[in-house]
Amino acid sequence: MKHWVEAARVRTLPLSVSGIIVGSFYAMSQGMFNWNIVIFALLTTLGLQILSNFANDYGDGVKGTDNEDRVGPKRTVQSGVISPAEMKRAMIITSIITLLFAVLLIYFAFKEKYLLFSLIFLVLGILAIASAIRYTVGKGAYGYRGYGDVFVFVFFGMVSTFGVYFMFSKTLDWLLLLPATSIGFLSVGVLNLNNMRDEESDRKSGKNTLVVKNGVAWAKKYHYFLIVSAMLMVVVFAILNDFHFDQYIFLVAYFPLTSHLMTVYRNKNPKLLDPELKKLAISTFLLSVLLALCLIYFISDMVVNYVNI
Repeated sequence: MKHWVEAARVRTLPLSVSGIIVGSFYAMSQGMFNWNIVIFALLTTLGLQILSNFANDYGDGVKGTDNEDRVGPKRTVQSGVISPAEMKRAMIITSIITLLFAVLLIYFAFKEKYLLFSLIFLVLGILAIASAIRYTVGKGAYGYRGYGDVFVFVFFGMVSTFGVYFMFSKTLDWLLLLPATSIGFLSVGVLNLNNMRDEESDRKSGKNTLVVKNGVAWAKKYHYFLIVSAMLMVVVFAILNDFHFDQYIFLVAYFPLTSHLMTVYRNKNPKLLDPELKKLAISTFLLSVLLALCLIYFISDMVVNYVNI
């Protein structure tokens, strides 16, 4: 069990649910909420993240990308504590469970009333599962060609945040594009940080991430763009939503994010960036939780006023 927990890479899981939290509570701020949608959206997203982690462990392990040059924690297939066959079975089982969660999510969101929406989201769910696997698995793995950033941004930013909101509202609110993009950028930042850390070993093994293609100096500038843009977009979102001054409590999350940026700026050895992965993932989760609480401020305020009356 210990080795399977390691393979699931628990420290990445809070990051994966950030979009679900913001999208769900944005819907709640507009008077729409359903716990069944929230629960199965979270389970589906967690399933996708665990599947992605299993697939990365398997794909990089069998390709030899995970080797003695690897900087981060040893992967389970690499170290031999889980065999490739066992990991492959785990990926199949996780895929089935995740698809089941996705089907239940779609049922609770649309039931028999919105057949077209149900079909669209079913296709999205299947694509997400396939994309999580194909990141490092197979000859044409897109993570080895520098497209991992696109997958992370689309599924853990846009689809996660917009998707769950649409399940509540059956419409799109384009103002949500700001926090969705912000979470997408922060999620890509975690991947970019991981690729900066592994640049040397990835280059040797032929894993052509954006960092390998463009170099660490470029990757740092790219990282600043991702994190700073994400922070600015949430502030713009707050302004456009007419947040009260006490709703800006989400700015608390900017302290660890700023500290993280300074660490990356001062860093001379990418191998020492490993602790920053957890810091950025937790900071993103903290930002999503605080923003969610700020979004439902008006509801709590209305409840208090109602009780007083």
